[in-house]
Amino acid sequence: MGASLAAVPLLNAPRVSAAPRAAKAVGLDDPAKKEIAMKLVSSAENSSLDWKAQYKYIEDIGDGRGYTAGIIGFCSGTGDMLDLVQLYTDRKPGNVLAKYLPALRRVNGTDSHAGLDPNFPRDWRKAAQDTAFQQAQNDERDRVYFNPAVQQGKADGLGVLGQFTYYDAIVMHGDGDDPTSFRNIRKRALRSAKPPAQGGGEVAYLNAFLDARVWAMKQEEAHSDTSRVDTEQRVFLRKGNLNLDPPLDWKVYGDSYHIG
Repeated sequence: MGASLAAVPLLNAPRVSAAPRAAKAVGLDDPAKKEIAMKLVSSAENSSLDWKAQYKYIEDIGDGRGYTAGIIGFCSGTGDMLDLVQLYTDRKPGNVLAKYLPALRRVNGTDSHAGLDPNFPRDWRKAAQDTAFQQAQNDERDRVYFNPAVQQGKADGLGVLGQFTYYDAIVMHGDGDDPTSFRNIRKRALRSAKPPAQGGGEVAYLNAFLDARVWAMKQEEAHSDTSRVDTEQRVFLRKGNLNLDPPLDWKVYGDSYHIG
C-alpha cells in the first residue's frame, strides 16, 4: 500500500525546477561588442567610427607595406590583400580586381606598386560597392584577425576588453614570427605577468600586455604614436571597464570619440 500511495502526487506540491544555467559570459564575438570593436579600430585606422565606410579605403601610408586598404588595413605587401582578392575572385570570377592577382603575388613582401598603378585604387573603390567584396572583407577579417584574437583571449581567461586588446594588436602587427608580431607581444607580456587562466590578475596582465604592445609599436616609425593604447585602451582599463560597456570615451591621435 505504501508503494501505491507514494505514486500519488501530493496536491499543491512545489515544483522542483532545474538548477538555472549559468549565464554565458559575453565575449567580443557578441554582435554588440563586435560592433564596438570595429568602431574602436576604425577610430585608430581611419579617424572615423563609420567602419563600414572603409570598404573603399585605399592608400599607401608609407609604412613599407605597399597599399593599405579596406576595413582592417589589408596590405599589398603582407599577403592578406592577396588572400582577400583571391577569395573574392573564387567567389566571383572576372571581378574588377581579378586581373591584379599576378601583380599582387609579385609585390607580396615588398612596398612595390608594380603592376598595380595607376588604376588599382580606382578599381578597389569600384569593387567596394559590391556586397560580395564587402562580405569577403568581413570574412577575411574574421578568419585572419578577429577569430584568432578572440579565441586566444578566451583561452587566456580574458574578458571583452582583453580580447579587444588582442584584436587591435593582431590587426596592426599580424601574427608572424617577427619580434613585434602578436604572438611575440603576448610572449613578452607573459614574462612579467600571468593571465587569469594561469592564476594571474586580469588588470595586471593587461597592463603587461599593453606595455609589450607599446614596446612593439615603438620599434617601427610608422606606428610610433601609441595613443591607441595610451588614450584609448588604457583609459578603459584604468576605469575597470573590462567588459567594454558603453558609454565609452577615448582619444586617438588627439581626436575625441564617444560611443553612447
